[in-house]
Amino acid sequence: MAIPLTAQILLQAYASGIFPMADSADDSELFWVDPRRRGIMPLDAFHVPRRLARVIRRGVFEVRCDTAFEATMRGCAEASEMRPSTWINEEIVRLYTELFERGAAHSVECWCGGELAGGLYGVALGAAFFGESMFSRVTDASKVALVHLAARLRLGGYRLLDTQFLTPHLMQFGGIEISRARYHRLLAEALRYRADFPLVLPGGVAGAAGGGGGDPLAPLHSSRLTS
Repeated sequence: MAIPLTAQILLQAYASGIFPMADSADDSELFWVDPRRRGIMPLDAFHVPRRLARVIRRGVFEVRCDTAFEATMRGCAEASEMRPSTWINEEIVRLYTELFERGAAHSVECWCGGELAGGLYGVALGAAFFGESMFSRVTDASKVALVHLAARLRLGGYRLLDTQFLTPHLMQFGGIEISRARYHRLLAEALRYRADFPLVLPGGVAGAAGGGGGDPLAPLHSSRLTS
């Protein structure tokens, strides 16, 4: 008889360098993944494209953290023209919502006109953050969320941003691919430390709703702005 997955087992898996996926949103079964080549985002070399920096400075989106975690997950699970199917099934939603309730998972959300326009979510453990998925219903929403995430991780003392796989979308921000062995070394080092996930950036206004986006470019001042 299979042992049901729990949030604690999930955290132990992340600490070991593996994570679960489903073949599709309609498949109830999960399998463990330990990629031979791993995508990471070096936080000390995070690239902010100049055009995106202008979007951020214009304040196109209201950015919040942890105010709509499950809605963000379900947004990531939506089928789209570019992504006709996803790996996020109901078991994934259940497990990661449980992690969120334990303070071990976070969402960064972009709101526009009072509607959730895009965002991302991931798992926090030690000084490592494991980015799980992102989505956009409005142009640039997921990209703005990623910049806000990187700023919070820099402020909070995180040492590793794991993107699991490397995509062209992530490469424009400085994402790289490393070997499994190197990833496990970086993960072990990051797990030796404790980091905090700041819900509010400098210049933001804290509130019960978790709002107050602040200026994500300030903590990334040493990162390169690219054309």
